[in-house]
Amino acid sequence: MFDSITGSIKNAVNKIRHKDDVASLKKAITELKKSLLKADVHHKTTKDLITAIELETKRLGIGQDSFLKALRNELSNVLTTQGNQGFVFSSTPPTTILMTGLQGSGKTTTTGKLANYLKLRKKKVLVAAADLQRLAAVEQLKQIAAQVEVDIYYDDNEKDPIKIALAAKEKATKELYDVLLIDTAGRLAIDEELMLQLENVRNAVSPDEIFYVADSLTGHDATKTATTFKEKIGIDGVILSKYDGDTKGGVAISIAHQVGVPLRFIGIGEKMPDLEVFIPDRIVSRLMGAGDIEGLAEKTSAVIDEKKAKAVTKKIKKGEFNFNDFLDQLSMMSKLGSMKSIIGMIPGLSGMSSQLKDMDLENSDEIKNIKALIGSMTPKERETPSLMNTSRKKRIAKGCGLSEVQINKILKQFKNASKMAKKLSSKGGMKGMQNMLNQMQGQGGPGGLNLPR
Repeated sequence: MFDSITGSIKNAVNKIRHKDDVASLKKAITELKKSLLKADVHHKTTKDLITAIELETKRLGIGQDSFLKALRNELSNVLTTQGNQGFVFSSTPPTTILMTGLQGSGKTTTTGKLANYLKLRKKKVLVAAADLQRLAAVEQLKQIAAQVEVDIYYDDNEKDPIKIALAAKEKATKELYDVLLIDTAGRLAIDEELMLQLENVRNAVSPDEIFYVADSLTGHDATKTATTFKEKIGIDGVILSKYDGDTKGGVAISIAHQVGVPLRFIGIGEKMPDLEVFIPDRIVSRLMGAGDIEGLAEKTSAVIDEKKAKAVTKKIKKGEFNFNDFLDQLSMMSKLGSMKSIIGMIPGLSGMSSQLKDMDLENSDEIKNIKALIGSMTPKERETPSLMNTSRKKRIAKGCGLSEVQINKILKQFKNASKMAKKLSSKGGMKGMQNMLNQMQGQGGPGGLNLPR
């Protein structure tokens, strides 16, 4: 997610080779400044950040460790602004959030992603379709709500967004919903009519917070429009959409600093699980190439059933992992979001995330073939992979439309994966895995920066 910026930081750090070398610090600062500007970090943010890093490094004593420490501290300062982080629940439910943004920013999709994020955390969510400006906006939200399996309030006969928002809040209160997300109208550009309508909706429902959805691909314009919304109606947080398509990524570094409102979430893909909470300290860790174990643990705990996980672990240790277990694990993994994002959170593997591109755990040809193969098996065959013989393989091949060669290849891969999982789950298995990662790092493979402790 932050590959280009992480690479730039690494290059800047490598410029400092000796202690108390003022010339090398100047080279590192120049390199970092160029890289940040190239990555679309706002020029004012870049100037403030560079100045602070240089002063702090000199204060600590010039050297790589001092530079890294200064960089970490000052990045945290730039990314942190007054206000809430992540999603904060009201003391009296429902927590009402007004979703705002320009048309085309991904506001309605982001509303669905946020609803999914909350649903995974066992919250009862209601979304309200109050965007009556854009054709098919209500229909889009209906489809998204059905996809993420949350309730939606809409009224096809009502033309007043205020009445819809009020009716949705009444329903959310009566039926004990934890959260109400109100999708409001957007425009192709900021205008007085849009702002007046938003102001009226805000005054009518008194939301707990107002989120502004900014399109990452618009670069500095995202910062400008967020500032305008803050001045006109007041916003409590920014959600940056389409960040996966932004090859520069600098807008995430500077938007909180320039707007004076915290960045709360980042959209990192097209699927509903592809929304990540933006916690400055964790983001700094990822920018420095050190991953985000805390974020990964939080993400997995919201999706993984602990009892099922323990049962599967027992099966793996006994060598009893079957095709039903595989489908369950695949379903769980798809809820975690993109593989690129998950790998980027693991210390030492963040460098591999760029190589994964857009690995799709649901729609790749390989996964489709495996699902077709398993779908053509009998319940007994799914439970007991060892039953597979030539006649069964022929029958399954006809049923799923794959050749016998493809069937044999998939079954062999499944068998090898089961063996590997069993080996890793045994004593000393993870030590072997760590040795392998260390070797990869020694060969210039994936790895983070050597951060000072």
